[in-house]
Amino acid sequence: MALAERVARWLRLPPADLWRDRAYRRLWGSILTASFAAQVMMLALPLTAAVLLNATPTQMGLLTAIEIVPFMLLSLPAGVWLDRVRKLPVYVTGELSMAVAALSVPLAWWAGWLTMNWLYVVGFVLGAVHTVAGSASQIVLTQVVPRERLVEAHAKNALATSGAEVAGPGFAGLLIKLFGAPLALVVNASLLIGSAAILKGVKVHERREVLPDAHFWRDLVVGLRFVARTRLLVTLAVLMALWQMAHHAAVVVNILFASRVLGLTEQQIGLCFMGMGVGTVAGSVLGRRVSHRIGPGPCLVVGCAITGAGWLLMAVAPANAWGVAVFALTMMTFTFGAVFIFINFLALRQAVTPEKLLGRMTSTMRWLTLLLAGPGALIGGWLGERFGLRATLLFAGLSCVVLVIVALRLPLIRQLKSLPHPEPDSDFLGAEAHVRLPVER
Repeated sequence: MALAERVARWLRLPPADLWRDRAYRRLWGSILTASFAAQVMMLALPLTAAVLLNATPTQMGLLTAIEIVPFMLLSLPAGVWLDRVRKLPVYVTGELSMAVAALSVPLAWWAGWLTMNWLYVVGFVLGAVHTVAGSASQIVLTQVVPRERLVEAHAKNALATSGAEVAGPGFAGLLIKLFGAPLALVVNASLLIGSAAILKGVKVHERREVLPDAHFWRDLVVGLRFVARTRLLVTLAVLMALWQMAHHAAVVVNILFASRVLGLTEQQIGLCFMGMGVGTVAGSVLGRRVSHRIGPGPCLVVGCAITGAGWLLMAVAPANAWGVAVFALTMMTFTFGAVFIFINFLALRQAVTPEKLLGRMTSTMRWLTLLLAGPGALIGGWLGERFGLRATLLFAGLSCVVLVIVALRLPLIRQLKSLPHPEPDSDFLGAEAHVRLPVER
């Protein structure tokens, strides 16, 4: 009985825990459901192309690239539009749109219409939804959770994602084995519809004030100006763009290193990738505590150091059982460090931005931080082909080392011990906006 009481006490939520908030619980449940759907999509769509349509490597690369095109085209104007509309309906519509796109694949397969061109269209739709509804989803969180608790909320959201990353690949693999890749997308669509249904019940607090003389292009420039004149946002954009360059360079060779250097089978690679879920769980549990202890700025830098250390370790891993262990460890440390990075990066950029500008800021920052992702992937592929796969991993790791050294030399990041206050609404239209760090008590 005493043991049962201790377990119950341990499981009892603190009085102020976010999970006691009904609106946040529903939002978290939607994120968890959509994360499982993402795991199914991540395996089923490329397997449909590779196995059923016998796609060439060039076609597979084009399928991936097409998902990025809407982001580069739509991200900035989408930010202006999002600041003029209610975000939750956009979020819900995005989930339903991805469900329709997913369902189109098995329907086209059944009707005999399925081609790579069909999958390219599906990929473009998915990219467009991620661009617009993805930004809306980040803003909805700020309408449910107080700004001072954004780090806690992002950490809990990462816990939902990590649960899907641990169980999702096995779940998706079982579905594909039992029903085939196209029909597995029916389950993906069902999960997305369930996620949208959960979101419909979320209560949000939103203030929208569209001026009578609002002008689309002028408002877009205002969003760009706000980011450009807010020192914290500029600094974060540069740091994250460099990290994304290193990350996408490493992504290019991860699978190749596992299969060609370590000689792993597809199933063994999948088992190693489950370590990513373990890393996300650990990062979600510890990330908020570390951020609270050392501050969101230093915690973000720690995350960059952890991911870089993993890539450097894999670059020197031997081609034997120890190397396999290092590969699995690198997958785990990557997501562990990435959680440290993103729960603070997202919270910081949201905390410093007035509500009226959240849409434009989010889209602008997403656009800026991924500008170097494509070049990073090209550099990774060139290094891997010219000097070997380990050279690419070494480049990614050393890039993170340089990034950490630079970040630690910046007082704005090093001294950022708590979330900053948002800029006054009037500041972004006039004089240069500067981050005002809270006074340490």
